[in-house]
Amino acid sequence: MCGITGFISRREIGSEYLDSMTDALEHRGPDARGTFLRPNGAFVADSPWFVGLGHRRLSIIDLSDAGRQPMSNADGDIWITFNGEIYNFLTLREDLIAKGYSFVSETDTEVIVHGYQEHGIDFINRMNGMFSLAIWDAKKERLILARDRFGQKPLYYCEYAEGIAFASELKSLHRHPHIQPELDCESLSRYLAFEYLPAPYSIYKGIRKLPQGNLLVWQNGTSKIEPYWEPRFGGKGICKDERILGEELIELLKRSVERRLMSDVPLGVFLSGGIDSSSMIALLSEMMPAGNIKTFSIGFQEQSFDESNWARQVARKFGTDHHEDILTAKTMLDIQPEIWSKLDEPFADASIIPTYLLSRFTRKHVTVALGGDGGDELFAGYDPFLAHYWADRYEMIPEFLHRSILKPLAMKLPVSTRNMSFDFKIKHFLKGVYHPRGVRNQVWLGAFTPQQQRDILTPEVLHEIADMNPYEQIEEEARKMAFRDWLDEVGWNYQRFYLAEDILTKVDRASMMVSLEARTPFLDVEFAEFANNLPSRFKMKRTIRKYLLKKALESRLPHEILYRKKKGFGIPLAKWIKNDLRDEMERIFCPERIDRAGIFRSEVVRRLLDEHLEGKRDNRKPLWALYVFEKWRENYG
Repeated sequence: MCGITGFISRREIGSEYLDSMTDALEHRGPDARGTFLRPNGAFVADSPWFVGLGHRRLSIIDLSDAGRQPMSNADGDIWITFNGEIYNFLTLREDLIAKGYSFVSETDTEVIVHGYQEHGIDFINRMNGMFSLAIWDAKKERLILARDRFGQKPLYYCEYAEGIAFASELKSLHRHPHIQPELDCESLSRYLAFEYLPAPYSIYKGIRKLPQGNLLVWQNGTSKIEPYWEPRFGGKGICKDERILGEELIELLKRSVERRLMSDVPLGVFLSGGIDSSSMIALLSEMMPAGNIKTFSIGFQEQSFDESNWARQVARKFGTDHHEDILTAKTMLDIQPEIWSKLDEPFADASIIPTYLLSRFTRKHVTVALGGDGGDELFAGYDPFLAHYWADRYEMIPEFLHRSILKPLAMKLPVSTRNMSFDFKIKHFLKGVYHPRGVRNQVWLGAFTPQQQRDILTPEVLHEIADMNPYEQIEEEARKMAFRDWLDEVGWNYQRFYLAEDILTKVDRASMMVSLEARTPFLDVEFAEFANNLPSRFKMKRTIRKYLLKKALESRLPHEILYRKKKGFGIPLAKWIKNDLRDEMERIFCPERIDRAGIFRSEVVRRLLDEHLEGKRDNRKPLWALYVFEKWRENYG
């Protein structure tokens, strides 16, 4: 795992800028650094382009100097800076050797270089892994940027008058001499609606994220972006026998886990005690001695959020070398400065805090960790999947009854600070129930609807936003997909937005802040395509979510693990805002401070905070979204 950066420019850019852009990513790759700077393309006479590539390395495969990047072919006309892991690189390597290519390293990076020589851009489709990469083809004067199928590794880019620049993180682009970051008010609206920035948008005008599963080809000052992969639902030849499908599921998942064991450094597993992480332990125990499996989990003092007992139960069953830490309110306050100093884009999923603590704790023992992300998105594991099932039935109730009686009654429910409390679920369900399905899902997950934004944003910001609809992207992209039923649509929505832009962003940022590589077996392309092709009844049967996954694992995991109530990886935010975070919230939301920025209306912010502190409403989501934005503004705005 690494950090990458670079530029192609008509105007000469000094090495000090490339060095600075590269070193901004040191936390992503502390083991080595490398740069490549070449004037005028070198391979083309009178080329106008100055080329700079930077790399920070976290050594995982082939720890020798032969694995240093940026890396080139023997002729020096193809250069690459690469972040990630290609899990099938040994097979690809053998094919290339058979075609006459020779290798000087044992790395997957060199396989990509020769694969591009042999197959061109189409080689991306042969790669099974997580990655972001940049290839400079000097003879064709062409830059290729690519990001993996699910968006596990980040890639930002900026096209400007003199050229193009790219980087794993925004903080690297801040150091480019010709990029002047400026807040994009439309992106602010998207952030408030999503609690993150969905690709292709970033928080800044002119800086974009390359979407998951996409290629960008830049040549002669112009670029073209196109997908090379996207989720597909349904397919020919799907066996309808549940037992056979369950056996195939296990075999594919076991193969995926085995692929992700390749490492020349110590490796462990994030263990929550839920189905997904527990399934990996069960399968790993069939591949290696139990005592050799290192597992790591985080617990909470607040019982409604704590899953550590379940993790310990799984660890005992399979005899793992288990490590556990507890996140307290004091720990959260202590580690916040470390997180905000490195989080260079607003991101309001509060579970980044325990994820960071888990990553930091894990990094003391290993350099690579497997996680269970992706299982809920592929197999309908989240509560909103069930909520959509009931919402489609609730819509038969006349809307005037909903607005005049049922919703007002729900708002009178006593406010609880417990994890996923009854009042929290009911109020959020009713908040989004009458929206179209894709938008409904985001209304449930997000902090501010467009109507709520009109209340809290200043007139100046609203003028910049005009009549922009932050949900329009969901509806536009959904229209291009072929869904068999509503479960396909919701599953796609989760994979495209929540998984790629929230969950995987959280895991990437939190783990790379401490130079830990996180791998996700559920997102192996073979396994994910198998899951997406399954008929919906194998994902949710009546009200049983993750049906086939649970059935397939019944002989390997205890019933109480497979069928227990899902908790998620939340933190006691509502309670902490009232207590341990109160002083910091009061400072951040000081009316004079808010008014000086001219973004939010201070009286509305104050009302949200007072309602929460007085127990009138659970405003944890909007307050946290505002708080995170203000912390980002302190550090990067």
